[in-house]
Amino acid sequence: MMSASEKLPQFPKPYWRELELPEFESLNEDLSVDVAIVGAGITGITAAYLLTKEGLKVAVLEADQVLNGTTGHTTAKLTAQHNIIYDEFINHFGEEKAKLYYESHMNAIQFVENKVNNKGIDCDFSKQDAFVYATTEEYREKLRTEWEAYQRLGIDGALKDTIPFNIPVKGALMMRNQAQYHPLKFLKSLLNEAVNSGCKVFEKTTATDIADDKTEPKVYVKGGHKVMCKHLIMASHFPFYDKIGLFFARMYADRSYAIAIKTDQEYPGGMYISADNPSRSIRSTPINGENLWIIGGESHKTGQGINTMKHYEAVAEFAEKTFGAKEIVYRWSAQDLVTLDKLPYIGPITEDREKVLVATGYKKWGMTTGILAGHILRDYVLNRDNPYKGLYGPTRFHADPDLKSTLTTVGDIAKHFIKGKLEYTDKDADDLQTGQGSVVMYNGQRAGAYKDESGKVYIVDTTCKHMGCECEWNAGEKTWDCPCHGSRYAINGEVIEGPALSGLDLLAEE
Repeated sequence: MMSASEKLPQFPKPYWRELELPEFESLNEDLSVDVAIVGAGITGITAAYLLTKEGLKVAVLEADQVLNGTTGHTTAKLTAQHNIIYDEFINHFGEEKAKLYYESHMNAIQFVENKVNNKGIDCDFSKQDAFVYATTEEYREKLRTEWEAYQRLGIDGALKDTIPFNIPVKGALMMRNQAQYHPLKFLKSLLNEAVNSGCKVFEKTTATDIADDKTEPKVYVKGGHKVMCKHLIMASHFPFYDKIGLFFARMYADRSYAIAIKTDQEYPGGMYISADNPSRSIRSTPINGENLWIIGGESHKTGQGINTMKHYEAVAEFAEKTFGAKEIVYRWSAQDLVTLDKLPYIGPITEDREKVLVATGYKKWGMTTGILAGHILRDYVLNRDNPYKGLYGPTRFHADPDLKSTLTTVGDIAKHFIKGKLEYTDKDADDLQTGQGSVVMYNGQRAGAYKDESGKVYIVDTTCKHMGCECEWNAGEKTWDCPCHGSRYAINGEVIEGPALSGLDLLAEE
């Protein structure tokens, strides 16, 4: 009998990718619009939909393909239960802001539900209760404290003793009236409606720089063309332009893993996430007439930690042991950005640049955060009041916990920067097996090498083009990942994920 790890598909792929998405041309001329949006994920498409409906001329610029980034690698939970956070938020920001956080995410869920019902969008939407569970005494006490926070904030929930799985838990905290859906089906509907209303979408169009005179920003793209606009929205996961906001020092990239399995067990309903480590999440989804179970977890900072394939194997072994997984149909991972105080950044990039807006730092909860960000950004553009602007404003600074987090984050980046520069290996590209990648020595310097299934070897300079950190090999995805700010590169050095805008230098292809 095959082990769980042997059942893993060879290549990472989320089940969302089975959906046929529209294709768009690249930008091949200068353009003038009311609003330019960089990034065609959940935030960019939501904002484009809302702003186009307001009669504005909108252009969306996407470096790759629409809905192919973090939005296309989600576990698709629509929830305001973001693990154990509300007691912490009350202590750091006060009860009023903690309640605003809950309300803003519940409003996002309601927006999706209303659109699904009013427009008849077939996106597998279903209401589900969400649970965070504890497997240790320490986290049982934290659940009780969090339950007290729920009661103070008026959150509809309950404290439970068990969950309907063969997992020895110490307790679970339920949040009622949450949801799940197929995000690409939903967002494809919004995108089609926006395009039909005049929104322009350009794929394979990489934004590289902006010129901001504080009145009418200009966005420059690879190839030399530019887009002139009255407002610029950076919805590109990590802001492609970071010369002013310095987000590289205010966030870190975190990676997690998911698999979709088939099992003979009947799914009992609900969405579940563990409070303690190792992190685990559980839910199900209908696909092609079957009910797949989505099992996730194994969170760690991008480019740091053990061989990334081990994370997939750990999730697979958990699924087989706990749920009797017969087959692993899909596997994929996602990269999320975490801010210093765990609140997203949504709003003007700086206080004196109100025309340049940013949305980033969703901390694994982009399905609701992306929706609410689209609404907040719309209200910035239209100069409307919005009760959540102050909560998520990028220029905020809270002495607790921001100062401590800043020092920790910067220190961690510096540690990995120095470690990479000083690392020595005696491994040579000739030592690689097919399908294997590794840091090697090439012409007396640190480099990265990968040998594909045909025996062809790609050797790249591993120095990240963002700020010079040394990338590490990600065996699970077959990519080069930066441990400092989360840039990711293909085996030939091409950029997969920013903040880097240009690829690693390809030293040899033999």
